[in-house]
Amino acid sequence: MKVGILMGSKSDFEVVKPAVNVLKKFGVETEVRVISAHRTPNEAHEYAATAKERGVEVLICAAGKAAHLGGVIAAFTTLPVIGLPVKTDMMGGLDSLLSIVQMPAGIPVATVGVNGGENAGLLALQMLGIKYPEIETQLVEYKATMREKINRDDEALQELL
Repeated sequence: MKVGILMGSKSDFEVVKPAVNVLKKFGVETEVRVISAHRTPNEAHEYAATAKERGVEVLICAAGKAAHLGGVIAAFTTLPVIGLPVKTDMMGGLDSLLSIVQMPAGIPVATVGVNGGENAGLLALQMLGIKYPEIETQLVEYKATMREKINRDDEALQELL
């Protein structure tokens, strides 16, 4: 199983890194590339059109401002595409978020919050978990660990009150 992770520029890597980390933690291979919807459109088309052949099962596309990368990729593949909006100086990422969620009918792109790299990775894992029971089992354990931490935090807070 493999997740393709694309970013519009190398500067987006810090936003993408949590997705890479969570996927590796679950033992999922990643293919990470810098491909721009606007500056390298032929490469974007080629990547999307051949992703399935390379074993990619889910795609994460991080981009800011116009943030067309996820939509362009989704236009050329039937694989699920997760859009990861990148925070910008101009509008704090609202421009990126709106560009990604407002896709035309027939070209869906699932979207996580601005700079939500970890959630993008987790959403990709949930998609893979439909096919791979071992991933689903790890996700159940991951969520149980989160629940236990919150319960411990709550108990510690109650002791302080």
